[in-house]
Amino acid sequence: MAAARLGSTVSLVTNRPVLGGNSSSEVRVWVVGATAHGTQKFARETGIMGELFLENQYRNAEGNPYYWDQVVLDLVRAEPGVTLHLNTDVRSLEMSEDGRRIRSVTGWTMGSEIETAFEAPMFLDCTGDGLIGHLAGASYRIGREGRDEYGEEWAPETADDELLGSSLFFYTKDTGRPSRYVAPSIAKDITQTPIVQNRIIRTGDNGCDYWWIEWGGKLDTVAENERIRDELWGVVFGIWDHIKNSGEFDAETLTLEWVGSVPGKREYRRFVGDHTLTQNDILDQVSFPDAVAFGGWSIDLHPVEGVYADRAGAQQRYSPGTYDIPFRSLYARDLDNLLFAGRDISASHVAFGSTRVMATCSTQGQAAGTAAALAARHGLTPRELGRDRLALLQSTLLREDAPLVGVRSDEPDDLVRSARLSASSTLESIDTRALPSAGTVDLDRDLAVVIPVEPSLETVTFEVEAEAAGELQVELWTTGKPQNYAPIDHVATAVVAVSAGHGEAVARFDWTPDVPQNGVVVVRAHEGVRLGLREGRPYGLLALAGRRHDDAPFDHHIPEEHDQPATDWVARGLRRRSIALAVTPATTAYAAEHAADGLQRPYGGPHLWSSEVRDAGSASSSFAERPEVLTARWDAPVTIRSVRVVLNDDVDEDLVNLHHHRTDFDVVPELVTDYRIEACVGGEWRVIAAESGNRHRHRIHDVDPVETSELRLVCTATAGAPFVSVHALKAYAEPSGRVTPWPGSGTVN
Repeated sequence: MAAARLGSTVSLVTNRPVLGGNSSSEVRVWVVGATAHGTQKFARETGIMGELFLENQYRNAEGNPYYWDQVVLDLVRAEPGVTLHLNTDVRSLEMSEDGRRIRSVTGWTMGSEIETAFEAPMFLDCTGDGLIGHLAGASYRIGREGRDEYGEEWAPETADDELLGSSLFFYTKDTGRPSRYVAPSIAKDITQTPIVQNRIIRTGDNGCDYWWIEWGGKLDTVAENERIRDELWGVVFGIWDHIKNSGEFDAETLTLEWVGSVPGKREYRRFVGDHTLTQNDILDQVSFPDAVAFGGWSIDLHPVEGVYADRAGAQQRYSPGTYDIPFRSLYARDLDNLLFAGRDISASHVAFGSTRVMATCSTQGQAAGTAAALAARHGLTPRELGRDRLALLQSTLLREDAPLVGVRSDEPDDLVRSARLSASSTLESIDTRALPSAGTVDLDRDLAVVIPVEPSLETVTFEVEAEAAGELQVELWTTGKPQNYAPIDHVATAVVAVSAGHGEAVARFDWTPDVPQNGVVVVRAHEGVRLGLREGRPYGLLALAGRRHDDAPFDHHIPEEHDQPATDWVARGLRRRSIALAVTPATTAYAAEHAADGLQRPYGGPHLWSSEVRDAGSASSSFAERPEVLTARWDAPVTIRSVRVVLNDDVDEDLVNLHHHRTDFDVVPELVTDYRIEACVGGEWRVIAAESGNRHRHRIHDVDPVETSELRLVCTATAGAPFVSVHALKAYAEPSGRVTPWPGSGTVN
C-alpha cells in the first residue's frame, strides 16, 4: 500500500484466500503492537496500520473477524496502483546472472489454474517464513543465537534450533439449550498433561485468550506444519472435552462455534540485513539514525515445549518505552533488490520476540514499501537509498504520517514550514480542577502525573483529602528518554504539609529543563490520604498508578537508578481521567507553532496545537457556533494545490482489531470530525475543502490551484473532546494524486 500510494505499480501476492495473515478470519490473532495492551504510553501505530485501527473501530466494535477481513480488503481495493492476487502460491523465481537480483517470481493461482510471472525492479518478502528470500539465496538464521554472539542476556549459552511454536484457537457460543459433545478420536486427554496444572481454562474465554495453545517449537515449523496442526487440533478438542465433560465447568449449553484449521505460526527464517536488531538495542532503546519504524511489545519468549511445558507460557521483558527499528534491518545484505517486513526481518531470536507482533510488523511494512518505491524510482539499491538518500526516505515516510517516533520532518516542499501560525485560542494553563469531578483516588500506592514542561515547572498544586494532618512526599522525575512516560531519573523532592480534611498541597520545584520535555511528578503512597480526581484531561497530561508488588504479573526490567520498573506504572482506573491539580507557570506546550514543528505525535511533549478546554457538556454545539481556527500566514503569496491535516487521534488509546476489550466510542473523541479549509483570496475567505463525519487522523485534500498569503483550518466539531487539537497542518504546491480509501470520509470539494 505504501509503495502504491507513492505512484508505484504493485502486485500483492498471497497464497491465502483472504488478507490479514495471522489476523484474518482463518487464524484470528489480535493485531497488537507497541502499546502492549496499554503498558507503553502514547505508542499506538499511525500510518496505514493506524488507518486500519480507526476504520475497524468505527465499523467493527464487536471485533467480528469477518468484518475485519473486509476492512483490510477495502483498503487494498481502493488503491488503483495495487493488483491483488489471492490464492496465488509463489514457489519459483529467476535470478540475474550475477545472483544479486531477483528478476521474476512465478505463482500458481489455485482454483483459477493460472500461472503468472511477476517481473519487477524491487521485491518484498513479507511471507513470514521467508520463502522468496530463501529461494533467492539470501542469508538467514533459524533458531536461537548463542549468548556470546550479540551479548544477549536472554540468549542460550550455545546456539540451537529451537523456535516459538504455532497456535490454533477456538470460539464458543451459548445455544440456550443442552448441547452434547462427543470428543473425536484426535482429542487429547489433557488431564494426563501439564496443561491442567499450568494453564488457565475458563468457559468464557475465546480466541487469543488461549494464546498458550502452542506447540511445534522443537520441530521445523514449515516442514512439520501438518503434524503441528494435527497436534494442536488434538489439544483444542481435548480442552473442550475437559470443559464440557469433566463436570468442573458450567458448560451444559455451550458449543464450539469455530475451530481454526490454519496454525498461527510465530517463527521460522530471519533474514540477515546490514544490521541485526538485538535484545540490547531494544532494552537500551538505541537511537538509530536510520530509524524508519518502532516497536514496544515486550520481548515475549515462550517455552519450546509449548502447551506441554511445566512452567509459565511466556517470559516477558519490556523496554522502558518504545524503541527504534532501523532501515538496515529491512533489506538483504547480499541481494540488491530484496526488502522484507514482518516476522522475517533482520533480528536476533530474542529481539524477534518483540518485533514479531503484527502492528509492529506493519510499521516495518510501510517503511519497506516506501523504500521500495523510492529505490525503484531513483534506480538505487536499498543499501544505497539508506546510505545516500536517508533524508528522502524519512521525510517521505513522515509526509505519509508513517509510524516513526522522535524523527522530525524537514520537508522543504511543505509551505507551512515557512509560515507564521496563530490560533483562535490556545491552552496555556494546565489546571484540571474545573473539569467534572470523578471523586477521589486513594494514595494506597504511589501516584504519578506526566506533565508537559515547556518552558518550566515551578509549582504543582493538588486537591487533597486527609484523615489527619501530616506530610506528603512529592518528587519530580524525568523520563530518561522522550518516548518514555514513567519516572526514570530523579530531579527533586518536596515535602508538603497537609491539614486534616479537604485542602490543597503545593509542591514547589522551580525546574527549568534544558529542552522542553515531560516531567513526572510522583506523590508517594500515604495511608489515609486521597487525591481529587477529574473526568477528562488536557492532552498529554497522563495519570498513572504505581503497581503494587502483588499486581505485577511479569519479571520486568528494572533500571538500576529507579526503584520501580517503568512498566509497573499503569493507567488502570485512570484512563481519560486526571488528578485534580494546577501547574505554574503558564505553558507553551500547546502553542500553534507546534503544528509545524516536524513532530507529528507525542515525544517529550504532546507536539500539537490545542485550543482551550471548553465546557464538556456543550462542546459540540459550541464549536459549531464558535469554531476553533488554526491559521498560517506567509509574507508573500504562495500557490497551493494540496493540503494535509494530521489530527489528534489519541495514540495512547489501545485499539485492537478483534474482540479483546471494548471502548465506549466508535470514533476517537479527540478527533476533529467536521472542518473546512479556507484560503484568503482578494481579501475574502474562500472554502477550498471541507469534511464532515471524519473518523481518521491523516486527511489529504487536493484542491484547485489557489494563490494566497493566508490559509486556515476551521474546526467545527470533535467526536466528543471539549478541545480541538491538531498535530500538523501542511500545504504543497503540487497535488498528491492520492485517492481516499474510506468511503464517506475524506470528502474533497
